[in-house]
Amino acid sequence: MLHIDMDAFYASLEVARHPELRGQPVIIGTGPRSVVSAASYEARRYGVNSAMASARARQLCPNGVFLPVDMKYYRMMSHRIFDEVFSRVTDRIEQVSVDECYMDVSAALLRWDRPSAIGAWMRREVASRYHVTCSVGIAANKLVAKMASTNAKPDGMLLIPVSRHAEFVQMMPLRGIPGIGPALEKRLVAWGVNSVADLAAMGEDALVRACGGSATLAHGLYLASRGLDERVVAPRAQEKSVGAERTFDEDTRDMRRVCGLLRWACDDVASTLRRRGLMARTVTVKLRFADLTYMTKAHTMEKPVDTASALYPQCVALLRAMMDVPPAAGEDISLSREIRLAGMSASGLVEAAGAVIQPTLDDLLEEADADDAAAPAPTKATRLREAEQALDAVRRKYGVKAASLGL
Repeated sequence: MLHIDMDAFYASLEVARHPELRGQPVIIGTGPRSVVSAASYEARRYGVNSAMASARARQLCPNGVFLPVDMKYYRMMSHRIFDEVFSRVTDRIEQVSVDECYMDVSAALLRWDRPSAIGAWMRREVASRYHVTCSVGIAANKLVAKMASTNAKPDGMLLIPVSRHAEFVQMMPLRGIPGIGPALEKRLVAWGVNSVADLAAMGEDALVRACGGSATLAHGLYLASRGLDERVVAPRAQEKSVGAERTFDEDTRDMRRVCGLLRWACDDVASTLRRRGLMARTVTVKLRFADLTYMTKAHTMEKPVDTASALYPQCVALLRAMMDVPPAAGEDISLSREIRLAGMSASGLVEAAGAVIQPTLDDLLEEADADDAAAPAPTKATRLREAEQALDAVRRKYGVKAASLGL
């Protein structure tokens, strides 16, 4: 398996189309409220990293070249690279982001002989055609391949033989294993686990206790610490979630403003779900605070939905729970913390065409109260869904800003 990761992709693409920027610290993300989406390696020498506040990046790198995010261009170039280079090797490609993928090249070895020959060819093609670089990790599974590409950055290639998988991963710090973040690292360190080698020395039962009782997480760490990974490359991985979020022009404690942003996000997500023929069972609210820390909270509903009218009340309930706002309190209150960004996402996606939706108790009571039992009136949920479908039609004809949903 190969893991291919483009090097500082957004910044590299900007340098490729603006050669005069070569060698300069390029930072993608403008505006006093924005965050850094990407930074060239020249900018990283100043301590600038992705997800950092752009204002902080300007303090660290005052001579940096700050450019706005151009996702349409980045996605177009990503599509070209995948279609014109990677797909010429194999169709066993799992794209995990605009600049990253896994490839199962087992069948392609009949033609290429060695996986390193494939990696070298792809790196040359990407560099010569698009003037950007990529790093390649080669291993027998996805975990080690990804860790290898990380250690090959920038513009390198690293092959880890099967016999060296365990040795390789056990050389790494805990954060070297994908999925171990600050919170899990802190929990493991409290148990005396300071490296992947320490992790490998623990039994699975002890790992379950260290992971707060999560057998699934413990099993994954048990395998990872030994260089093992049971996952396979999934070429057409099902979309996992649809989301929308925005940063406020200034930090706010106004619950009404936060709810207004969540209402917009629900409308945007619901419209996307209907356009793609999907429905969602789980809704998640995300808040980022003034100090750039963030919080998320999720709720799984009884039935899948694809309307803002169903998503929005769930989001408001989650917001109240996250900020300790009593259910009886109105929206015209001040929240306990200043909020910088708010958004929501819908996950647990299913195909709308095949979804089996049981009527709720409210639906059944509404149908029972209908005057004409032979031709009952549509339920409130049905009427709202039809109204949002009408909005879809208006937006398709007159633009996405032609009409908005009032809840």
